[in-house]
Amino acid sequence: MRDDFDHGPDQDPDPDAALDRRGRHAADGDAARPDGHGAATAAEDGAGTPAGHGGQETPTAAEGPLFKPETPERTDLIAPGVRGVELELAGHVYDLRRTPVPGALIEFWQCDQNGDYDTSGFSLRGHQYTTHRGAFRLRTVIPRDYWGRWGRRAPHLHTRIHVPGGPLLVTQLYFPDDTQAYGRDFAALNAMDPLIDRACTLTLTGPLEGRYRGTFDFVVRTGGH
Repeated sequence: MRDDFDHGPDQDPDPDAALDRRGRHAADGDAARPDGHGAATAAEDGAGTPAGHGGQETPTAAEGPLFKPETPERTDLIAPGVRGVELELAGHVYDLRRTPVPGALIEFWQCDQNGDYDTSGFSLRGHQYTTHRGAFRLRTVIPRDYWGRWGRRAPHLHTRIHVPGGPLLVTQLYFPDDTQAYGRDFAALNAMDPLIDRACTLTLTGPLEGRYRGTFDFVVRTGGH
């Protein structure tokens, strides 16, 4: 099924594992960043400017109709049968004072390499909690574009972030124009998506051996700030 009451990736539109809670990456040395390709070391210590959207509060976006609650708690969304260009994403959640937010609940969901969402199960869906340094990591595949209610949607990841005492952040993450996946022209797809917010573009390196590594830091409101 497509998001936003969709039709299909190439069809003209009709006039759209588990982590242990809180402290879960300590055994990895908080190196929840694959092979060191995460946010900057200074940011990991709670200093510096968050990567992505200039360190400003992360913009919101539409949730879409295909969100599902009670997803599995996991950092790896690549289940058996999932195919596509692999993406290893890492980053942090910060408050408006640029302080890391531990224990933030992050929910991810997306379509697959064909532009389809799993609405009967939890393929390419999951949630996790940030570490005591506010870090997260995610292993998934790059999604594909598809036709939606508002036209052709560029490839994107859906995200919801719940911070204790703060408002819910719902947003979407996008891919750089030079991303290479499924023979698609990401620059053209990004340009034609009426909902895209370039401030929510991932920083990518690769592809290396058919996979990308990406970073993005969220900046959210908490109870007092």
